[in-house]
Formats: sequence, structure tokens, C-alpha cells
Amino acid sequence: MVVAIRRAGEADREDVTRLLDEAFQDDPVSGWVFPDADHRRRRHPLLMGAFLDIVLDAGYADVTEDGSACALWLSIPAGPQEEDEEGPARLRETVDPGNERVELIARLTAEVHPAGAAHEHLWMIGVRPGRQGEGLGTALIQHVLERCDGEGLAASLEASGERSRGLYERLGFAFTGRAVALPAGPEMWPMWREPVRLPLRGFAGTA
Repeated sequence: MVVAIRRAGEADREDVTRLLDEAFQDDPVSGWVFPDADHRRRRHPLLMGAFLDIVLDAGYADVTEDGSACALWLSIPAGPQEEDEEGPARLRETVDPGNERVELIARLTAEVHPAGAAHEHLWMIGVRPGRQGEGLGTALIQHVLERCDGEGLAASLEASGERSRGLYERLGFAFTGRAVALPAGPEMWPMWREPVRLPLRGFAGTA
């Protein structure tokens, strides 16, 4: 199946935020951040919008042409990265000031994020309920992984469930060995993928 993919922009913010909210409302990590379902329905869209704003400012978002799926990416340069110590606190203040879990999850994932090597980081990928299982998410990821392989770039992500972890493993990602254990909540698995060396194309010589 051929999936048309384009780069999202500021004009897509409302639609992509709504898509991410729908895709992650029942995600175990979202349920941990917002345990109360009514509160989650009110605050979860703000978290998705904040994540999207970060990526639109410092990375890029790909979306399927029909708006059914999207992927948020950050391009991480080589070398040590300057940590934004106040970023998690600002996120909490923006999304849900009384909810320390918003800040905590940002700090815990930052602690395990790989540094040193240049790579593409998949922040999150969402597929609209009712369209899951059609290969849209895989197509979005492969769209970037093909470029990574061509440029010799690694890729990273944090899987938030066993099902997604299995998908990422099939795409060449491997668990780094240090899980993010949310207090009294689910685990997240940081994963890393080395670029696949593409075969050199042969050529016919002349006699």
C-alpha cells in the first residue's frame, strides 16, 4: 500500500493535536499521567498540543495526506546536548500545574535519551482510532528510516507498550537495556536503531 505523506505546518496544529489526543487517550502512559478519565479528557489535548509545539519549533511532523496518522520527530545533532532544566516545569505549568506527573515523565524520559551520536528521535506517532492496523504508522516511520539509512543516521524512540515495542523491533530497533519505570505505573522502553548499510549499485564497465 502506497501512503501519501507530507510535512505538517502551523496550519495543521489544530487537526494534528486532535488526532494525537484521540490516538493516545487510552494509552497506558496517558492514563498514568492523568488517572482520572474526566480530567484526562480536559487536559490531555493540552499535553498533545504542547508536544506538537515543541516539535514544530525544534523538529518536524509528518502527516498522512488524509490526516489519519502523524509522526513527530526531532533531529538530534552529534555531541553533548545542553539540557533545558526548566523545560519540564514549564510543560507542567502550561498543561496541568497541579499535576506533578506531567513534569516527572518529561524528566524521566530525558534521563534515558541517548546523547553523543547524531540521530532522528521519534517523539511520538499516532494513528486515528478506526484506522489502526492498516500500516499507516509503519509507513510514516519507514519514510524517515529510509532517509536515515541513506544518510547513515541512527534513530531512537521510547516504546510505551508491548505491541508497539514489537512493531519497532520488526523495523530494526532494539531495547537499550534501561527501561523508564513510571512510579506505580507502566514501563517505557528506550530503543535504538543503527542505520542499515545500503548495498552499492553495480555498474557495467567498458572493454
